Amino acid sequence: MRDDWQSLGAAELGRAIGTGEVDPVEVTEGYLAAIKGHEFRDRIYSAVTADRARVEAEAASKRAKQGARLGLLDGVPISWKDLFDSAGVATESGTKLLEGRVPDADAEVLARATRAGLICLGKAHMSEFAFSGLGLNPCTQTPPNIHNPKLVPGGSSSGAAASIAWGLAAAGIGSDTGGSVRIPAAFNDLVGLKTTSGRLSLKGVVPLCERFDTVGPLARTVEDCAELLAVLEDGKAADLRRATLQGARFLVLTTYTDDAREEPAAGFAHALDRLAQAGAQITRGTVEGIEEAMDMSPILFTSEAYGIWKDVIEAAPEKMFGRILDRFRQGAQFSAPDYIAAWRRLEVLRASWQAQVAEYDAVLLPTAPILPPEIDRLMTDDDYYVTENLLTLRNTRVGNLMGLAGLSLPTGIPGTGIMALGRPMGEDHLLRVGAAMEAALA
Repeated sequence: MRDDWQSLGAAELGRAIGTGEVDPVEVTEGYLAAIKGHEFRDRIYSAVTADRARVEAEAASKRAKQGARLGLLDGVPISWKDLFDSAGVATESGTKLLEGRVPDADAEVLARATRAGLICLGKAHMSEFAFSGLGLNPCTQTPPNIHNPKLVPGGSSSGAAASIAWGLAAAGIGSDTGGSVRIPAAFNDLVGLKTTSGRLSLKGVVPLCERFDTVGPLARTVEDCAELLAVLEDGKAADLRRATLQGARFLVLTTYTDDAREEPAAGFAHALDRLAQAGAQITRGTVEGIEEAMDMSPILFTSEAYGIWKDVIEAAPEKMFGRILDRFRQGAQFSAPDYIAAWRRLEVLRASWQAQVAEYDAVLLPTAPILPPEIDRLMTDDDYYVTENLLTLRNTRVGNLMGLAGLSLPTGIPGTGIMALGRPMGEDHLLRVGAAMEAALA
């Protein structure tokens, strides 16, 4: 088997399986051994599904030898955020309130991945109920950041990102309600794709805010994300061949760019320079209505989250991380008319956004305006926690509020990302743009 298998992205690993350089059984056993022997195993994986992985690997190996592979990713081992139902394995959404919850069937997206031949290595830790962008979870585990285990990894798909960054999975599947795929991607120098709400099935996915919840991949490359999206929706991957930035038009959203801290600002500026050198036309400006939408976030997010989980939470609130509990309970202060009026207004603002950015291929901004904060300080300084959590989610939330597809790429400065926001249901075009951006930034 190739010596560099742990550093291969999902698509590259799939090609190696296709050429016979890598056998699915060998690579799966390699990952299982790496997980078992890793110092941060218990901080990254909530459950390792070794028996399932071995059965799936044997089947994939047999297909490869018979020349009957199901697709490019057949035989590739990946991780799953612990809010995707997996038959017979605990799915607890990072909270003690759901401890011992064992579903009878796989989530629809997991079932599709299995039918496509992907191998399930296990379930990855996450922020409690997916309601934080930091990835901090003192109730279960806080996964380690690849740059410093004392820093948060970003959330809420924290373990999924860590599993890839630390070489314990070829890719991971997460969810994104306010930035939960893109933030951990940025903090760990990965690629993360936020899909448009409604593009991928939420059947069998533990909800946070169903009108905002989306499923999305975290991976090493844009191609990986394109191939994983195709698997998750049982479709065809976007054609990334000959993707170019020549003639591409980008809007830099200065409202959420100019106040970024030093390293994220430097990473973003470096990335913009490379994109311009590759032929992109970059305009700086603002979009009217964003601030109004952001001001409605507490109504839109906390009302729905608390409405879904109120009875479960209030039956045993002492089991929750206090700061997450407080955030849920904010939803109690809003009325049903408040919530409905906010959504009606948001739909107007979404249409306005589309009209204002119609001439651009994507809107660009730093994925997060800050670097990953220290775990210990977040646990001991309440004001710091509130400030850093809100800042972490601020830029990515634009994409969720406006109902967009979003893609985060590494800038070249550790722990920082550049985010491209595309059109609703425009993932294929966004991925082509992202592939060209990736080439320019390489």
